[in-house]
Amino acid sequence: MSRTPSRRAALGAVALAALVLAGCSSDPNSVAAQAKAGDQKGYISGDGAVETIPAADRLEPVTMDGQLLDGTAWDIASTRGQVLVLNVWGSWCAPCVAEAPDLQKAWEEQQAKKAPVQFMGIDFREEAERGAAFVDKAGITYPSLSDKPGLLILRLQGKAPTTPSTLVLDREGRIAARVNGPVDATTLSGLVDDVVAEK
Repeated sequence: MSRTPSRRAALGAVALAALVLAGCSSDPNSVAAQAKAGDQKGYISGDGAVETIPAADRLEPVTMDGQLLDGTAWDIASTRGQVLVLNVWGSWCAPCVAEAPDLQKAWEEQQAKKAPVQFMGIDFREEAERGAAFVDKAGITYPSLSDKPGLLILRLQGKAPTTPSTLVLDREGRIAARVNGPVDATTLSGLVDDVVAEK
């Protein structure tokens, strides 16, 4: 008779563990917990799935302000009328490091076309100095916001559940497309071009 409570306890523990793991996979703050560990090993990364959102289905414009890695104040309102690419990253996140050259390439392509496009990184859950050192080493020429507390992603309407995540905002500041996980330059340029072409 003593086996029944033990078995029930074991099954309960398994069920609880499954719920915790499920919560981690869908909770944006679970990324913060892993980044905060500081071991540069843990991260949750998406599979690179692309979502495009028809204009009629887009939510309200994203509002956001903060400080760039160099301490300069920035407000997303300054980009209205342009297409904005937001990339959530951290130097502790291996897929973020791997995708950095593709983001830089896509940025350079948009600049070469003189397209009405801005790029902005969101350096998630790390010291600004550490993020700035990575940006310098990687040769990233577009700016990044410092988001050590992990609060800026809460402004992204649930569309940045993993690190990295890349969002493309239309000229009104509404989320028009996103890539959940690493993105390559070709995919990102295509998404940006489509939003730029919108009337």
